[in-house]
This record gives sequence, C-alpha cells and structure tokens, in this order.
Amino acid sequence: MTALTLSTSSAATLRADAVVVGVAKGAKGVVTAPGAEAVDKAFGGKLAAVLETLGASGAEGEVTKLPAADGLKAPVVLAVGLGDAPAKGDGYGHESLRRAAGSAARALTGTKKAAFALPVEDAEAAAAVAEGALLGAYTFTAYRSNGGKKKDDAKSAPLAEVAILGGKPRDKGFKAAAERAQALVAEINRARDLINTPSNDLDPKSFAAEAQAAAKEFGLAVEVLDEKALKKGGYGGLLGVGQGSEAPPRLVRIAHTHAKATKTLALVGKGITYDSGGISLKPAGHNETMKCDMSGAAAVFATVVAAARLGLEVNVTGWLALAENMPSGSATRPGDVLTMYSGKTVEVLNTDAEGRLVLADALARASEESPDAIVDVATLTGAMMVALGDRTFGIMANDDAFRTSIHEIAEETGEQSWPMPLPAELLKGMESPVADLANIGGRMGGGLAAGLFLQEFIGEGISWAHLDIAGPAFHEGAPWGYTPKGGTGSAVRTLVRLAERTAAGDLG
Repeated sequence: MTALTLSTSSAATLRADAVVVGVAKGAKGVVTAPGAEAVDKAFGGKLAAVLETLGASGAEGEVTKLPAADGLKAPVVLAVGLGDAPAKGDGYGHESLRRAAGSAARALTGTKKAAFALPVEDAEAAAAVAEGALLGAYTFTAYRSNGGKKKDDAKSAPLAEVAILGGKPRDKGFKAAAERAQALVAEINRARDLINTPSNDLDPKSFAAEAQAAAKEFGLAVEVLDEKALKKGGYGGLLGVGQGSEAPPRLVRIAHTHAKATKTLALVGKGITYDSGGISLKPAGHNETMKCDMSGAAAVFATVVAAARLGLEVNVTGWLALAENMPSGSATRPGDVLTMYSGKTVEVLNTDAEGRLVLADALARASEESPDAIVDVATLTGAMMVALGDRTFGIMANDDAFRTSIHEIAEETGEQSWPMPLPAELLKGMESPVADLANIGGRMGGGLAAGLFLQEFIGEGISWAHLDIAGPAFHEGAPWGYTPKGGTGSAVRTLVRLAERTAAGDLG
C-alpha cells in the first residue's frame, strides 16, 4: 500500500516528484487554498492567474498540472479543485479534502512521492487528506498482464508515497490520525480487492479461507460452518440459496474481542459470491458485475479486522453469510418452501431475492448471542438504487434513534446515506398461503419490504439496522475523487466509526 508520512517542511523545500495544492472557486475567479502559500510565492503571487490561463476553475475534483517555478524542489505542481471557496472564517469540509486528495492521487499514478500541501488545520483535516490520498491511490492489478514490460509497470503503479505537509509527526493527535487512516484504508482496500476478485477465484470456501488467514494474522476468533454443519444446524436459507451451485455455502463467524469491552456489536454481511438469480435468472446485461454481490460480507470482514488493528475496546462479531446463487437441476425452485434457522418457513417466490434468505439465517444466529446491536450490510435491492441512486445507501432500523445515529456517523465519515422507513403495511404483501411468509411482496417499495423481511429474524429487544448498499458498493463509471472503478468498500468507514462510538459508550 502507498506509504504515508507527516511533514512540517515547506512545500518549496521538500524533495518530491510533485507538490499538490488546493484551489477553489472564488467570487472573482480561482483562489488558492491555505497550504499553497509557498508555491504561490514561487510563482510571484500569480499561481491562481496562471491556473486560470490554463483553464482551471477550481471546480471539485478538477486537476491541473504545470511545471514548477524556480525555487521549488518538486518539478511538478498539481492543482486540485476543492469546489466553492468557504465563507470567511470557515474551513474546507473534510469530505472536500478527502475527494480532492483522492483526485490528486489518481492523477499521480506512476509517481514515486508527492507532497500534499492542502488545508490542514488540525489532525482531523490531516486524516481526511490521508484517507483520500490513500484511497485514491488504490489499483487492482491482480489479473493484468503487460508482457513483462517493466517500464509500463512503473507508469501504471500507484502513487508510492504521500507526504502530508502541515502534519506534525511528533504530535500525538496527528500521529494517531495518520495511523488510523493507514489501518482504515488498508481494510477498505481489502474489501475492494475481494469485491473485484472474479467469482471463479472467490467462492464461499475461498472467502472463508481469507477470513481464517486474517484471523490468524490479527488474533481474531474464527469459526467456519461448512455445508455439513449448516445442514446439521438447520440453516435452510443458506442451504437453499447455495444448493444449485457446485461451490457449497459457508457461514463464517469472525470476532474481535477486547478485555475491557462492555459492549458487543454484531455485523452481518450478505456474501453472495456470484448471483445469477438462480432459476429466476437475471436478464442479459445484469449478470456481468454480480461478483460484487458479496460486498456486504467484504465490508463486515474488513470492519472486524480494522477493529482489531485499531485495538478498539468493543467486541465486534462479524457474520459472513456466503453462498453462490446458480441455476441447476438441484437449485431451489420458485414455489419451494425453506425452513430457516429460526424455525420460520419461507416460500421462495423469486430465487433472485436470495440475499434476504442467507441474511435471515445469519441474523437469527447472531441474535442468539444477545449483542447490544446488530447491523446488517447488503447489496440487497435494485429498488434502493431506483430510490437513492448509485452513490447513497439506505438505512432502515427498528429503532429511530439508532437509525439516526448511523446516518449521522455516515455523514461524518463522508459516506452518503439516507434514512428510510419500514412501513408495517408492506409486510402484508409477503403473506404466503403455504408458509409463514414469502420472500418477496408487491412491486412497490421493494427495498423497504426487504428490510421488513429481515426484521422478522431479529431477536427480541435487540437494536437493529439494515444498510442497503446496492448503489455505492460497485462503481461502473469513470473514477472520481477517491472512488475507483469497481469495488468501493462502501460502509466500512461507517461501520468502523460505529464501532469506535460503541467503544466510547455512545451507541445511540
């Protein structure tokens, strides 16, 4: 991963291959942001004017490169747009800094060292720049072949080192912020790697093996239930979804515990390593990215490891509900009835509504341990994308205060989310004439109905929230800010901050 350092050096004197400065849209044109003073001085106080001549506007994410002026050690200056300049006395928002740093890092692919001279007023701002730069430097090249041309390797290599100017390497707050950013981004990138790995190399068994390897490395407790154990335990949802595939399902329990912890947070992730839709086959054009249907499990896995790396004083238990949804002679058919782990029976009217089936088993099992709260994360419904677009995840909960807390936490960490209701009347649409309930209801409000289905498997008295990350989990368009093409690691930042809040006794 890209190296990170904090530096008190001037942007003019630090030796680097490029220096990054921020610019913004002012009332009368481009203005330079705090941190760019030394670079502006080298340009005779006319850096903004030079950038305007080159077409820069200061718009968010806009990147402009130019040769450095005399007096700068770095040969290249990269100006990145921060959007509208803040009102006098206000600073730049952390998410603006995060996105700008990400855009700059992506533009510096093939560069060895870059000095980031963005506005860093405090440790939190430094953390935002660090997160953005490290996330923006991410690349997934495991399956790339360039014929052994090493020069091409160098040009396509991610930015090797990020030096944050204005950071104070001897200050405890700045040092802790940098260390947290490195651990957090390492785990987000772990999730991204898993999501981007094709399904022929990542099935339930190999995903479980990844969890076992991480558990050994970071001192986590891990238990893997294979198909025999699942059958013995009565996990009808996982078995029903996975029975059409040659790769059998798994349920993984991976846990971080702390001797001083007084609270336990259970996280449940949907881990469909490939979703064809089963017998209810997806139409052409909807199958190609379905390796990403395990993004929820990847986020949960990464969060548990991050909790361990950060030494959080909270018990965090992750449940990875892993299966591959395939059509075959042994696959579950529309109309079949499954007996879930909880004992409830479910009529499967649509085999492409499989995520809620594997989650139901895992939620019921997680409830048996009586955690203080349960949060499930899933690429669950296309309906949520219709409602909120492809950058925002929906939050549903059985506790309004808990839902509000998670929404606020997501906003704080820079993840776009929106609180959604659980209208009780939609549950009637999932009534079944032959079973306790059906796995789908009416066409309208499908994302909300899915949340209501999941709520049926939560233990009594347990606060629960459901994050539907179908939109932001996998980005198919051009990269922007710190968001790459492909897996994004959506929800990891929110879940890690939730774990930190829980450790501090502020669960919500």
